[in-house]
Amino acid sequence: MGNFKLAYHANCWGDLGGNAVGVTSITQLSYRTFGDMRRAVADIAAAGYQGVELFDGNLLDLPVAEMRSLLDDHGLALVATYSGGNLIFDDILPEELARIARAADRAAELKAPHIVIGGGAKRFDGTRETDYQKLAAALDRVKEVAEARGLRAHYHPHLSTIVEGPAEVRKIFALTSIDFCPDTAHLAAAGGDPAEMIREHASRISYVHLKGFQKEPFAFTPLDRGDVGTDAIISALRDIGFNGWVCAELDSWPDPLEGAKTTMEYLKSA
Repeated sequence: MGNFKLAYHANCWGDLGGNAVGVTSITQLSYRTFGDMRRAVADIAAAGYQGVELFDGNLLDLPVAEMRSLLDDHGLALVATYSGGNLIFDDILPEELARIARAADRAAELKAPHIVIGGGAKRFDGTRETDYQKLAAALDRVKEVAEARGLRAHYHPHLSTIVEGPAEVRKIFALTSIDFCPDTAHLAAAGGDPAEMIREHASRISYVHLKGFQKEPFAFTPLDRGDVGTDAIISALRDIGFNGWVCAELDSWPDPLEGAKTTMEYLKSA
């Protein structure tokens, strides 16, 4: 993998979800994996990775000193935390930004370089063109929050949001100055060519989520299988001179350690 630094997301060590209290308290809503993060960190280190990304809910579960000791004991860097929000509704935006700021505070305390944001809600009655302007303005606010804490902020286009495929990605990054975290599986699932999109948006990419994707039946996969041409993606990253953190991930897998090891074996040979 040349100059790439390899991290792994801890989201595979349990069911994915969020805090139910967020339904009635926006500031308490967060992403989380319902699993043992101590085991996740140990497994990720055992699989040979240098860093880890955590959901904001999992990052905030442990006191900062305990999380720092856990990472140090296994020789891992906290590379990023993942947070998000609706980011298009004026009334709740301050609540969402306060929550993102809390995660950014913790990430900065642990000397993480990045924060990744997903979101851009789909309305029940359809997306409005103004939603893209609202999302872009919110992402610029997120960037300000991150930069005030020494972090680099990235927007992560995601299935089920208003930014999925190539046209929507192009639209949002024409409106905001935040960096682009391409998730190769989500981009492919939305009909994009991740390698082409990496080349197109090269100047905005300083952190990457690398993941396999299988069309039928729909599933995310280790990098050595599925329908995404990972070799072409890695070639594109090399072509643009990327030399930062690449975070591999696998949202769900029966044996998380085995999935992490399988992906690492691929990356060693790439």
